[in-house]
Amino acid sequence: MVKPDEMMDKVTGTLKERTGRDVDAWVDLVSASGHDPLDQNAVRNWLRTEHGLTKPVQWAISLEAARRAGWSEPTEDEQVDAQYSGRKAALRPVHDRVAELATGLAADVAREVRGTYVAFTRARQFAAVAAATQTRVDLGLRFTDAPESARLKPAKAPGQSTHKIALTSPDEVDAEVEKLLRIAYEQNG
Repeated sequence: MVKPDEMMDKVTGTLKERTGRDVDAWVDLVSASGHDPLDQNAVRNWLRTEHGLTKPVQWAISLEAARRAGWSEPTEDEQVDAQYSGRKAALRPVHDRVAELATGLAADVAREVRGTYVAFTRARQFAAVAAATQTRVDLGLRFTDAPESARLKPAKAPGQSTHKIALTSPDEVDAEVEKLLRIAYEQNG
């Protein structure tokens, strides 16, 4: 699987070939445009509407412009902290319990933090956990053959889930949840 940084390196490495400008020239153009380089959404919109650039190119340029303006990407732990802040802070123990179980399944389990959820993968994603509301965490599980469980509901999110379980407290992350996590892990190797 290609990591996000590897993909960005590939995009910026072929930028001159794709667009006629290298990353330095694009960052200079962003600076001259009057757009705040820290407002990555505005920069991406400008790159799309004014220059017709594709999403990967927009993202690469806006990210580099923001970095050069002093922005630094939050760590994975900071991203998780942000997902469970404010009114969702009380749900953090639910996330932590699910994460503990998922990463404890085997040494090949990787945690991958996304914008609104945390995925757990091995050969492919088998679970994802997200603060769905202020009072509920959704544990998404990916099954090729879903086991019987009254707690499982069909789903298309979070992540690549085929089913989900609604959780409101760490106590609900019990032996049945652990068993379902293990089955999802085993079916996605």
